[in-house]
Amino acid sequence: MSAETTTSVSGWGRTAPTTSLLVRPRTYEEAAAAVRGCGARGSIARGLGRAYGDAAQNAGGAVLDMTGLDRIRSIDADTGVVVCDAGVSLHRLMEVLLPLGWFVPVTPGTRYVTVGGAIGADIHGKNHHVSGAFSRHVRSLDLLTADGTVHTTAPGAALFDATAGGLGLTGVILSATVQLLPVETSSMSVDTERATDLDDLMARLTATDHHYRYSVAWIDLLARGASTGRSVLTRGEHAPLDALPARARRAPLSFRPGRLPAPPPFLPDGLLGRTSVGIFNELWYRRAPRLRRGEIQRLTTFFHPLDGVPHWNRIYGRGGFVQYQFVVGYGQEETLRRIVRRISARGCPSFLAVLKRFGEADPGWLSFPLPGWTLALDIPANLTGLGTFLDELDEEVVGAGGRVYLAKDSRLRPDHLAAMYPRLDDFRALRAELDPGSVFTSDLSRRLGL
Repeated sequence: MSAETTTSVSGWGRTAPTTSLLVRPRTYEEAAAAVRGCGARGSIARGLGRAYGDAAQNAGGAVLDMTGLDRIRSIDADTGVVVCDAGVSLHRLMEVLLPLGWFVPVTPGTRYVTVGGAIGADIHGKNHHVSGAFSRHVRSLDLLTADGTVHTTAPGAALFDATAGGLGLTGVILSATVQLLPVETSSMSVDTERATDLDDLMARLTATDHHYRYSVAWIDLLARGASTGRSVLTRGEHAPLDALPARARRAPLSFRPGRLPAPPPFLPDGLLGRTSVGIFNELWYRRAPRLRRGEIQRLTTFFHPLDGVPHWNRIYGRGGFVQYQFVVGYGQEETLRRIVRRISARGCPSFLAVLKRFGEADPGWLSFPLPGWTLALDIPANLTGLGTFLDELDEEVVGAGGRVYLAKDSRLRPDHLAAMYPRLDDFRALRAELDPGSVFTSDLSRRLGL
């Protein structure tokens, strides 16, 4: 029987916790029973809680903790195809599959994401310009819908395309078949360089990004004047066996993530202010090499440095933080410049700010990426006037034909949604057909009218 408890649930940003009945099914049958018995406030599936906003919250209703469904059902070691439950984490897939020479096709900045969550948010990583989002590598999935039926659906079907990026609102993903990426080692060959300002950064990315599978730039959003947008650009490839030092070739596919001590429960509010973050940004930029080629790094160092710090989200104080991520298309570089200048002038104390290039848009109806530039930044939620300021940035993004990432959102105005996501009406129509009683609902879906 599934475990149940009434508890406070929040996103990783911890900005708007709500109380829900948390249900932890351990079988598909228990998941179906939980959906049938969820009550008038409905239910929403939840993985490891790394959605920053309120996408996996459901005030007064049920939240299905899917981490109890965590079986890897089959692995084809020759072709790199894995069938697994939706509650299996990317961390677990790496533990099991890296020794066999396979890596997850797409990973965000944390490996503590479930496969179901990766599909529901249609996560992207440093390789979107080459590989697209996670759903592009899903061959099929099993979805429990509101009437209790389990549907097997594949890319190209309306149900699949609505579910990829659909934030759990079409049903509960039970399992998925995923195509993995072959690798020779569990190390990365990394090139690092400094860019003096935003234009320098964009020029470097535009000219050479196609040479790399993975690419990301940390950007100093407190720098002003001639240094506005100065950055540290990091790009890499999976290291071949012959690039490793001799001692590392004895176990080239070992997976040994490091771990640092957890921070205090909370840092005092205000400690991460403009001065402290400005000092950090200055040191981070100065310590980066002007140019370094071929450095061998662990996978976890390159992809998931913050995973080594348990509960790092506490560093923003009790008020939590907002992660704001938007994308604007190629040809809208002036909009990106203007937004970066506005953030810099506003003095937003963000030391976790990254700029990437996206490739071809993904087929998911609510998938976030489109060809262009995406900027993500963390901002303490208690910053004075933050809501109004982000609303103004939304106007810039909408005016440029861009969009905000819903899986990270906690404050977008619903009137912007249709302009950002052209397939919104199709998504709503399919939801109404599949789930006329709104069995699947969330704080985000209520807030935005999804």
